[in-house]
Amino acid sequence: MTSSPQDTDLADRTTEQGKRVLLAKPRGYCAGVDRAVITVEKALETYGPPIYVRKEIVHNRHVVDTLRERGVIFVDETDEVPEGALVVFSAHGVSPAVHEEARRRNLRTIDATCPLVTKVHKEVNRFARDDYDILLIGHEGHEEVEGTSGEAPERVQLVDKPEDVEKVEIRDPSKVVWLSQTTLSVDETMERVDQLKERFPDLQAPPSDDICYATSNRQYAVKAMAPECDLVIVVGSQNSSNSKRLVEVALQAGASDAHLVDYAAQIDEKWLEGVTTVGVTSGASVPDVLVMQVLEHLSERGWNQVDEVTTANEKVTFALPRELRKDLKENPDAPKSVR
Repeated sequence: MTSSPQDTDLADRTTEQGKRVLLAKPRGYCAGVDRAVITVEKALETYGPPIYVRKEIVHNRHVVDTLRERGVIFVDETDEVPEGALVVFSAHGVSPAVHEEARRRNLRTIDATCPLVTKVHKEVNRFARDDYDILLIGHEGHEEVEGTSGEAPERVQLVDKPEDVEKVEIRDPSKVVWLSQTTLSVDETMERVDQLKERFPDLQAPPSDDICYATSNRQYAVKAMAPECDLVIVVGSQNSSNSKRLVEVALQAGASDAHLVDYAAQIDEKWLEGVTTVGVTSGASVPDVLVMQVLEHLSERGWNQVDEVTTANEKVTFALPRELRKDLKENPDAPKSVR
């Protein structure tokens, strides 16, 4: 399989006629996911198994299965963790009530919440203190939304679908602000904001973008390549919000077809019938090894030319949770990441 990285000006691209793959960059792991996964790996190395993790550390089947094989026990709630044991909170964040439950049960905790999610939590607290009504744009039932709403449940109203806009009730039209889940479609979020502004013209925006840089970057890369694609394959899990959004963005941006798969083996041969150009990308919680397997799968079927479509270069990194950094001084060697 040959690889010829290209820049983003697709209009000027000259390629041979025939089967080709457009490979999005950036794709895969974001800084928050990388931090969360390494946190669990280092906890395993430092404290030994079992390590308990509340919910999935990140929304990716391969990562979760791999960590489970190494001694991680995933639980839905902290009451499933033995008293006094160590529990890691996932990248999606938890509410103050979960922290309090952990303290009550004398659990040792490591908080692997993505710092960008923590930023939204702090925004909720700030606006709640100032007595604002907070309209949180996000998907009902998503762990991040539950954690964010839990910061000030008496002030936060969830706006998921268009019909939710009409259900919103506020006390003072001059004191209402919208915030959002970090992994949403940028375009869909702004549609919801526009609908809310029709009802509440004085609606305030968050002080900085809530949708994380990685989510935006991956969507922009897909938008850049989608018009040339007969098919876009997004590697990611069904419970990954940002991965599912990439499928939607690909179709909205002009791809003829788009599908979400966890593994290369899930690619339906029927999807490839009559296809010349295949776009490939992955959600922010996906290790790149899974993308490489998709490229190999396509190569075996004649898609040997791979052009990388680069729209951004990400250099963001986050420090590990302070609870863990303190203990790592005695054991500084990093384990191999699930990639």
